[in-house]
Amino acid sequence: MSECSSQCSSCNKDCSDRKEKNQFLKETNDKSNVKKVIGIVSGKGGVGKSLVTSLLASNMNKRDKNVAILDADITGPSIPKAFGIKGKAYGQEEFLPLESEGGVKIMSLNLLVADDTDPVIWRGPVIAGTVTQFWTDVVWGDVDYMFVDMPPGTGDVPLTVFQSLPLAGIVIVTSPQELVSMIVAKAVNMAKIMNVPILGLVENMSYLKCPDCDKEIAVFGESKVEKVAEEFEIKTFAKIPIDPAIASLCDDGRIEEVDVSFVDDIVSKIENLE
Repeated sequence: MSECSSQCSSCNKDCSDRKEKNQFLKETNDKSNVKKVIGIVSGKGGVGKSLVTSLLASNMNKRDKNVAILDADITGPSIPKAFGIKGKAYGQEEFLPLESEGGVKIMSLNLLVADDTDPVIWRGPVIAGTVTQFWTDVVWGDVDYMFVDMPPGTGDVPLTVFQSLPLAGIVIVTSPQELVSMIVAKAVNMAKIMNVPILGLVENMSYLKCPDCDKEIAVFGESKVEKVAEEFEIKTFAKIPIDPAIASLCDDGRIEEVDVSFVDDIVSKIENLE
């Protein structure tokens, strides 16, 4: 097909190439209707990927969309705590997600284990299988946008999400450090190999605003998000500051009260996906 863009995840044509590239794609159950799936990825840990996932979901939810979060960070799940969810998911062959106060549907391993502090000492294939079950066995209902909080890197679980879920695109999360270009490159190259569009780049901990003079202080070095976005031809990017108020609200389970305007441009791009 001469007009093929190779972006299979955002294409609805039923061609032979698409079938070959989506041979691992899993279907949801007949009680779930998820329209768009967005992956949140990072080349390394500790950059605030779960925070960005929460802000994107909260922002989209405030636009009167049906929103869900699939917490694929199995060994380090933090989404339920950020949204103040303390109950447990229930079910047998099928599970129901829990909802935040604002109405965001969430499924996370912390909603299934007896104690939130229980360690998950599982090998990669078991973890990857659990993520797949979150997609296939959870009764999500009608969801306009699902955000998938992935573990860092390019291992088993990110590969499972890229292959098994119909990703409409990914958002890459990074921080202002010298190695940022190399780290982002790993995520960019994986997305290219898997033919998944990159929707935006978020630099977390970008700066600290002085409470006295409003001057922006580059605690971890000068921002590199614009340079990196240009290098990898990522047109939409965002900066999130270091803000004790954000950390406090996350710790208190009140992430939905955080100012989500930092990610407005990226959410608008996601909202306008065809």
